[in-house]
Parts: sequence; C-alpha cells; structure tokens
Amino acid sequence: MTAALAAAARQRSDQTRQRATDALQRLHATGQPITFAHVARTAGVSRSWLYRQPDLRAEIDRLRRTTTAQAVPVPSPERGSAESLRQRLEAALDEITRLKADNHQLREHLAQHLGHRRHNRIPDPVSDMSPT
Repeated sequence: MTAALAAAARQRSDQTRQRATDALQRLHATGQPITFAHVARTAGVSRSWLYRQPDLRAEIDRLRRTTTAQAVPVPSPERGSAESLRQRLEAALDEITRLKADNHQLREHLAQHLGHRRHNRIPDPVSDMSPT
C-alpha cells in the first residue's frame, strides 16, 4: 500500500512539473510575459511551489531577463502623444469635478431628508428592524 501511495505521489509530482515546464515553454514561444504569477496561473500550480523548484526558478529568471532585454517598444503611431494625454487628463479632471459636485448635492439632499425625518419624528425603517 505504501509503495502505491509513493508511486501516485511521484506521478502527481511529475505531472505538476510537466505542466509547469509546458506552460513556461508556451509562454516563451508566444512572447508572453514570463513572471512567476503568469507561469503559475497558466500551469495551474502555486507560485510558492515554483519558487521551491530550483531548476524552474532559474529558468524563469533566465527567460525574464532575456524577454525584458528583447522587449519591443510600442511603435510611435500607437503611443499617446503629449496632446492626447493632456486631453485625457483634462477629461478625467472634469469628470472628477462633476462627480464631486454630484456627491455634494446628494449629501445635501440626504442631510435635508434626514433632518426632515428627525424634525417630524419619523422613525427610520432600517434602524427599527430587529433580527428575528
């Protein structure tokens, strides 16, 4: 019985290692980022398990260095110009200003509503609910 358990554990370990190796090769072949998290997610293993495998850890580190060194910059036409980035920033700031005004208006409305309820001694249905 013990030999069968040991054999099953060995087989599971081999399959896990193979999944990690296959994932690493697939990510590298398709030019995807090589990170411990990405390899772990692709292989269906934990990052901590990857870190405990010296050979896989070394290979991930090696491929990370080579992939980073070979990274292709974004072509100029696909990069945002300073003007487009400025416009996006202005739009975001305008949206923030609008949302702050909406938030302020809603808070004022809520305060008035709660003040009215308090003044007229109208019970709060939410706080009056008791657990059953």
